[in-house]
Amino acid sequence: MSRSKSNEAVLGKITSVYGVKGWVKIYSFTDPIENVLQYRRWTLKKDGVEKVVNLSSGKKHGKGLIACLEGCNDRELAQQFCGSLIVVSAEELPELEDGEFYWHQLEGLSVKTIDEVDLGRVSHLIETGSNDVMVVKSNRGDAKKERLIPYLPGQVVTDIDLEDKTITVDWDPEF
Repeated sequence: MSRSKSNEAVLGKITSVYGVKGWVKIYSFTDPIENVLQYRRWTLKKDGVEKVVNLSSGKKHGKGLIACLEGCNDRELAQQFCGSLIVVSAEELPELEDGEFYWHQLEGLSVKTIDEVDLGRVSHLIETGSNDVMVVKSNRGDAKKERLIPYLPGQVVTDIDLEDKTITVDWDPEF
């Protein structure tokens, strides 16, 4: 999942149209990717405009997903949704076990080292083959610095405090 307001979760993005009957291709931020299709009511956000739509049908197609939205039955109508983020209320997400977090919960949190050195804030997370990575941006000093810190709880990430809005990492501030 991706960045959003704290009461929302971005589950994916509509990338392009598929076929001539109003279907669209979906890039899912969920794991597994099909989980985005479990949510039948989406808020689509694009260029500051929001539109609530209902998912009529969706399925895996090749390495991605395709979906049909209610009332969208031709290619031209579907074109308007391309580039839209797929958003749901965070309350709709399943409860996680202790020590597990959704990406949207981590974005915006302050990051500090175990020696209390401020590294900045989590801008967003990216998925790599082996582990997720936090993109931490700092505005201290003249230069804006961006750090890529592996999201490895128990190794690099030593503590996450949602109430205090901080993540503590065992990380060299010079790196």
